[in-house]
Amino acid sequence: MSTKIGRPKAENPKSFDLKVRIDEDTNTKLTKYAEENNITKAEAVRRGIYILLEKNK
Repeated sequence: MSTKIGRPKAENPKSFDLKVRIDEDTNTKLTKYAEENNITKAEAVRRGIYILLEKNK
């Protein structure tokens, strides 16, 4: 019996938790962006971070 049980290991696990407080207007815009692009708000924030990092190079 060598079958594995459970979820497969992620290639790039999300091991860190980040919490930020945002105002209502920012939340509305973030939610709208995420819905229009069919992604989660967390993924939208991740993409935003990468854009900032690339811009800073």
